[in-house]
Amino acid sequence: MGGAILSGFARSSSSSAHNLLAFDKSSSQCEEKQQQIEGLTLCKSGSELMKASDIAVLGVKPQIMKGVLEEIAPACHKDMVVVSMAAGISLAFLEKHLGMDAKIVRIMPNTPAMVGEAMVAVCRNSNVDDEDFALVMDIFNSVGKAEEVDESLIDCVIGVSGSSPAYTYMYIQALAEAAEANGMEPDKARIFAAQAVLGAAKMALESRESVEQLRINVCSPNGTTIEAVDRLIENGFMEDVKEGFQAAVNRSMEMTKEKN
Repeated sequence: MGGAILSGFARSSSSSAHNLLAFDKSSSQCEEKQQQIEGLTLCKSGSELMKASDIAVLGVKPQIMKGVLEEIAPACHKDMVVVSMAAGISLAFLEKHLGMDAKIVRIMPNTPAMVGEAMVAVCRNSNVDDEDFALVMDIFNSVGKAEEVDESLIDCVIGVSGSSPAYTYMYIQALAEAAEANGMEPDKARIFAAQAVLGAAKMALESRESVEQLRINVCSPNGTTIEAVDRLIENGFMEDVKEGFQAAVNRSMEMTKEKN
């Protein structure tokens, strides 16, 4: 996820106003990113990165976050903003290890940051003023859309956008496989299925009509679409999606209890 955000931000027009630094314990990953991103400076350690940064994004897994925080805490300076994207790691946990006066932002992004279409939930502690927060929001708006939320909604965010690209890929895969079964070439099936999802999503974002009404608009009486929609509803499609969403939310809540 960290690599996706770094790559996405590097391709945005906003990146020209920033010096980009990176560190990863995997030297091969660092070198690969440096080849992909012009002007990327590699640091020799996490501590070196923190000392040189105004805004530092921690793209590490929740299970190793405690060790990383203990390593970098002495190198953090009072003016910097530390951004964490680790699921289940609360602002309170981060403050405990970085200091109660640390400026901390918690985000929940998703992998479409790689193509500039991320959905990023952002929440901050009381030490982050509006000026610093605007800079953080600018970074994440440059890789898609960013919205400030209360930390209490982070688990919900994981279900609705953090994990949901995976459910959406399943839907695209099912459509493409069905098209192939009806004689379409695999490459074309993928394009038709994915573009239909992209177009529908764009309409959902830009239309003033409800999502339900957009669906109704496509369904002519006794037509092909209503036949498909009725079958999906009959088979529990909507409820299955909601159950999958809730499973992700529940697991996020469990992880928070385990890590904090």
